[in-house]
Formats: sequence, C-alpha cells, structure tokens
Amino acid sequence: MARFAAATLLLSVLVTSSWSLSIDLNKVHNQEQLVGSASEAGKSRLSYDFDANALGRNKYTPPEEMNAQFWYDIADQELTKRLELPTGKIDKRKAKNVIMFLGDGMSLTTVAAARIRKGQLKGNTGEEDSLSFEKFPYSGLSRTYCSNAQVADSACTATAYLCGVKTNIVALGITSAVTFNNCSGSEDPANHVSSIAAWSQAQGKSTGFVTTTTLTHASPSGSYAHTTNRFFECDTDIVTYGDGINDPATCTDIATQLITQEPGKNFDVMLGGGIGKFLPNTITDPFGKQGERSDGVNLLSKWQSLHEGGVWAYNRDQLLSVNASKIKSLIGTFGSSTMNFHLDADPTQQPTLSELTTKAIEVLSKNEKGYFVFIEGGLIDYGNHFNNPARSLDETNELSNAVEAALGVVDLDETLIVVTSDHAHPLSISGYPGRGSPILGLNPHDTDVNGVKYATLNYAVGTNQYLDETGERIDLTELIDEADFIHPSYIHGTIGVHAGDDVGVFAIGPQSHLLTGVMQQSSIPHFMAYASCVGNGKTLCNT
Repeated sequence: MARFAAATLLLSVLVTSSWSLSIDLNKVHNQEQLVGSASEAGKSRLSYDFDANALGRNKYTPPEEMNAQFWYDIADQELTKRLELPTGKIDKRKAKNVIMFLGDGMSLTTVAAARIRKGQLKGNTGEEDSLSFEKFPYSGLSRTYCSNAQVADSACTATAYLCGVKTNIVALGITSAVTFNNCSGSEDPANHVSSIAAWSQAQGKSTGFVTTTTLTHASPSGSYAHTTNRFFECDTDIVTYGDGINDPATCTDIATQLITQEPGKNFDVMLGGGIGKFLPNTITDPFGKQGERSDGVNLLSKWQSLHEGGVWAYNRDQLLSVNASKIKSLIGTFGSSTMNFHLDADPTQQPTLSELTTKAIEVLSKNEKGYFVFIEGGLIDYGNHFNNPARSLDETNELSNAVEAALGVVDLDETLIVVTSDHAHPLSISGYPGRGSPILGLNPHDTDVNGVKYATLNYAVGTNQYLDETGERIDLTELIDEADFIHPSYIHGTIGVHAGDDVGVFAIGPQSHLLTGVMQQSSIPHFMAYASCVGNGKTLCNT
C-alpha cells in the first residue's frame, strides 16, 4: 500500500508504457461542428479542438430562466405532484445512500441497440434481452434542453441533473444570468448554484464520483465546479479558450476548483482519467506524456497535503489492491486524458467501470451517515460521436455491468439508484430487419431504390455517407464487419452530433417512484435530495 500512498504523488518523474488507441479520443466535439465558425483565436488551434466561444454565442435565454428559483419552483411543483400519487403514500423509506449512474450520450435508441447487442453476443436473437437498469421498477423521461440550447451539451445538462438548475450551454454550476466567457460573473458566488454532492456533504455524508472520461470533464464537474466555460479544465486551457479576454488570473480553472475549493476538496473518492490537468508541463505522467499546466502547480501534491492518508492509483492492480477499510480518501487517474474505450483498453492496466464502481462503494460505505456517488459511463458519447456503435454499445453494456455490480453490494432498502443520460444522439434503428438480424450489420430484409442493402444503424450527421462519384450509395457488404467501421450518416459533418430527444430515467430503491413520468432534467437532483433528506428544499424528513 505504501507505494501508492500520498508520498508517491510528488511525481518528480514517472514514466510507464501507455496502451495505444485505435481511435483518437481527442477528436470528439469537433470545433466547427460544435460551435460554428472559428473566432480568430480559434483559427490557430488544432482542427479538432473546440472554439468554445462560438458554441455559447448568439443563443437566446428566456429572462425568467436566469433566476435559479425559477427551476427550484418547477422542481417543487413536479415533486408535489408525484407525492400526491398513491405510490408516494406507501414508500416511507429514507435513502441513506444515493447512487446516480449517467450514460453520457445514451439515447433511448442506444439503450435498445445495446440490449440487442448484449443478447446477440450470447448467441440469441437479442431483442428479448434487457440491460440491468431496464429491469428497475420505475422509469420516466427527462427533458434535456438547456436555457439557451434546444440541443444541449454535457455541461449545461450536468448543472441540471446535479445542481437542479438549467443554465446556458457550456456553463457549469452557475445560473444562466452569466453570459458566456464572463469570468467575473462566474467567479461571483451570487451566481453559483450548488450540487447534490455539496448538499450531501453538509449532512455529513461521504461523496465521490467515477468517470471514464476525465476528472475535470463536463459531467463530473457539474458536482463541484462553477465556470462560464467547461473547457477551462486547467490554467493552460483558459489561455487557449479564453479568446483573449480571459486568463488564469481572472478565472479559476476546474482542476484547481476540484482540489482546493468546496465541495471538490471534500470528495472521498475521485476515479477517472485526465491526470494531465493536474500536473505541470515539466513533469512526465505515468503514461509517458507531459502534464498540461503552465503555472508550475502540482495539484496531485496539493491533494496529498490536504488528504493525509489519501491513496493515489493509476493502474488496475493498484486500484484493486486498495484496502478500503484502511484509507480515508482515494484518487485514481487512469490516463493522461480520457480513459480508453473498453474494447481498446489493456485489461491488465485499465480497470473496468464495474471495478471502479465497486471500489468507490467500498470506500464510501464506511460512513454510517451514508453517501452520494456519481458514476459516469462517459465514452458512450464518444462512440456515438465517432458514429461507431460497436464502441458506444459496448460502453453502454459496460455501464449496465457497473449497475449490476452496484446492485450486488448495496441494500436496496436504504440505497436509491438512478440511471439516466444527459442528452441523446441521432442514432436510428431503421428499416424492417427480421428478428435476430445483426444489430451492427446490414439490414438483410430491405434495400434502397437501387437494390443496395443498407445498415440497420445510421446517424443523422457524421463523416461517412458512402457515396460513389454519382452520389449513389455504395455496397457496404465488405466493409461493415470491420472492427472500426464508421456507420453511415445522412449529413456530412466533421464528427457526429448530439440530439434533443428526451432520455430515459430508471430508478430502484427508496422513493424511486418519484422518478416517473416526464420530468425536467433539473428536477432529478431535487427528487434524490427529497429521498435522502439533504438540501434546503422539501424532503422526506421535513414533510
């Protein structure tokens, strides 16, 4: 255990081998596709980087939605309506623990396709199978739009499902009264909104988060960060994405907020990728890459100084060897940037989402007052962005496995489990393929008007239309079975996009009946807070 302890975090020079990627995960969220025309500052960046400024520009925000109370009132109305249902008068159980699972970009079509894929990998027709959370007794739909966005990103949605307030696209933990790239506005506590993680900490509960992306990525950051720009993950990013009007002196980067500010510094467990955001660019990380910080600050060493007895792990063996009963806090960084797709990862080096989930619960369960933990399958979104359902469906099944793992170690009489998504992707299951048709293959029972078979799974926007020189579709028979096959899309884009569909909500445990019907995404944390008696709103303990 000593070799993983806090002293290791000094990280003077650590170099180990890194596994290779068959797909470049840095290319998700292409600049032009996400944000429109690049600004002058953006034109100098790599072609696959963001021009975050354009993403937040020229979008209307209804004035009434700029006040957090607007969303609190809606949540109270939706909660009251559900409490009046007969089911609400039966379940009097308090949720000592709350586990929130998020499948980033996990549209309902992705869920259905993953279910079929799961069954077909067993040698069955597939359609009759189910993911673990589809067996939960209660389900509903979440409305994913944000204050100025018909189709949301992962930042404004994280603010909704973790803080209970909808905000502008790209923003985290602040109201939509703050205009984009307004650092003074985002630094003002009057514009901050707190998360269910903070509410849980105030009640003495343990808290943590798990992600397959980075610790500073948009989804987990919703639990602790307050920023006008989700891309300000470290100080260097503020210069890169600040468009010349912001710098680290006027904005606190997300990694710094996590390590030095509340509620981030109080997390008991933090597991994911993205070690580069915490290390200076003079240090080589365990995966052979330089840190990304320009300020010379080693935030992992800072974490060490704040968490006596804390343990750091950066590979699977280290994580699995952690004795949860003997440690106070745990941080895991399993990649320089995001973790690898499960299909591409070295299983001897990278832990699975199930293993991350189990270890997090082991550490958090020591608190007699209970815990709140956020667990994200973040690479479902990446697979869909790449129009590569082989990976997005595998990542969805990994999330299902993690839920199954959690079900095996918790008491459902005192643990509320909620599974949902932040936003959809425009993936379709189309045509009339017969039962058992390979979900990743060509529809064997239909053709286009030219007699050419087409894929069962297609995207609205993406890189590959598979057209010949006359604009007609080509035969994909010899291509579609390739491991890295990019599925067809209708509109030619630099990369796949998000969609504005409602997403599913699945719940089991105390007060899980609240997570039914159609709800605002921003009501979800208020429902969980009611069940676990945290926060300043209506709860099971004060009604």
